[in-house]
Amino acid sequence: MDLQDQLKNLFPDHIESNEPEVVQEQDHVLFIQKEPMICKFEKRKGKATTIIEGYEGSDEDFKILAKEIKTKLSVGGTFKDASIIIQGDYRDKIMEILKAKGFKTKRVGG
Repeated sequence: MDLQDQLKNLFPDHIESNEPEVVQEQDHVLFIQKEPMICKFEKRKGKATTIIEGYEGSDEDFKILAKEIKTKLSVGGTFKDASIIIQGDYRDKIMEILKAKGFKTKRVGG
């Protein structure tokens, strides 16, 4: 008895559909603020990190932005204490990504 037969025994009234499910993806609109976001460089435990702070929108929007930056740069990072921490010194690239999205940025440190 294969899986399809078992499912038919469990749900005899079920009618199979071969149509693919339609999932609508909605683009999430990020809150664009007037104050610039701070993009700074630090060394933590001897390793270079880029820290982005100063976002005034919701934490959920900031997490989405963090994921987008990490994906575009193909680097690791995290969202902690209202800041995005990216592994490596990517200030210039991050500032370009944020400017393309409409954010103002300010470079701090070295």
